[in-house]
Amino acid sequence: MGRSQESFNKKEKEKKKAQKLQEKQEKKAERQANSQKGKSLEDMMAYIDENGNIIDTPPDPSKRKEVSLEEIQIGVSRQEDTEELPTVRTGTVTHFNGSKGYGFIKDSLTQESIFVHVNDVQGRIAEGSKVNFEVTMGHKGPQAVSVKPA
Repeated sequence: MGRSQESFNKKEKEKKKAQKLQEKQEKKAERQANSQKGKSLEDMMAYIDENGNIIDTPPDPSKRKEVSLEEIQIGVSRQEDTEELPTVRTGTVTHFNGSKGYGFIKDSLTQESIFVHVNDVQGRIAEGSKVNFEVTMGHKGPQAVSVKPA
């Protein structure tokens, strides 16, 4: 007679398959037990209070605010006119490497560090020297141009 056609591997696969089927049936039974079918509309309603929090009781009608349609803003707000900074600024050179061709200027008005390239310098500058310059937006942020010793 021949040996059994079922090997150990086949038995293990059958056990895993049966276990997955059992788990699937348990999950299905749990979903059916926790189903929200048959609830009334009031039980499923959610409300938002005056602070924007979700609650399950209706808000107090006495706290209701009337909003006109003109006050509702859709989209991005328009940028308000900001205070224009002077075109020519003054600052102090905090770092400058002539061999590499760049440095940084600390703006005396805003105290921000602004990049400066040697091609934008008119004259000679060194670390600690006071300079006048204009600011433009470069590839990586603000950049000083027309840099002149003060």
